[in-house]
Amino acid sequence: MKVIPLSEGTFTIDKTKQFVPFDTDKDDLQQRPVGSLLVEIQPFVVITSEDVLLLDTGLGFTNENGRLQLHQNLIDNGINPGEVTKVLMTHLHKDHSGGVAIGSGKDRTLSFPQARYYIQKQEMEYVYEKGFPSYIPEELDCLKDAPQVTWLNGNGVIDGYIKYEITGAHSKYHQAFWIVDGGETVFFGGDDAPQLQQMRSRFVAKYDYDGKKSMELRQQWWQQGEKERWKFLFYHDVKNPTWEF
Repeated sequence: MKVIPLSEGTFTIDKTKQFVPFDTDKDDLQQRPVGSLLVEIQPFVVITSEDVLLLDTGLGFTNENGRLQLHQNLIDNGINPGEVTKVLMTHLHKDHSGGVAIGSGKDRTLSFPQARYYIQKQEMEYVYEKGFPSYIPEELDCLKDAPQVTWLNGNGVIDGYIKYEITGAHSKYHQAFWIVDGGETVFFGGDDAPQLQQMRSRFVAKYDYDGKKSMELRQQWWQQGEKERWKFLFYHDVKNPTWEF
């Protein structure tokens, strides 16, 4: 499998849940509000023998030419956005789902119309129960009746080689993915496993739905991944987008 990180840049986030661009060469984290976290926003493309998979969709920002940054990042890596066959969503928080669609209001349309989107049905329902600022429902409305969306219900396997499992750790209906192809296993834990340093420590995050469960899952996955030689993908890691044993 070929894995390509699609970094949208480095940001700080605080209790307002707003992502503010951060230049690691010029900006000072100490000048940001107390409690600010430094994070990368980093969707991934995984090219398998069967598919071009997109793992989460970033913030949905556009570049100076008005093009979706995610589309530009794909093009810069030699991939036409129309080549993406599956979009796998761990959850629908803004920083992971902003790029699911383009446009505004009722004119908002899916940004990968040729692809099939895989989303937990309960996660979508929770978008409207929880609302802003954790979710931005109006940006996700276009998913509700889109024929390109496959609504997942619990745990399962897609096309015989992509395993998904609800964790209920970072968010109530968050899911993780295992992609097994050609004897390799790629693991994408989204915000349950966002950074390499968290895999190596007993870190409990206050911002998680169930921080203790997140920590326990990270330990379990790290041990299993070492034994089975998984390749880990980290969505929010500034220095380590991937790691493999």
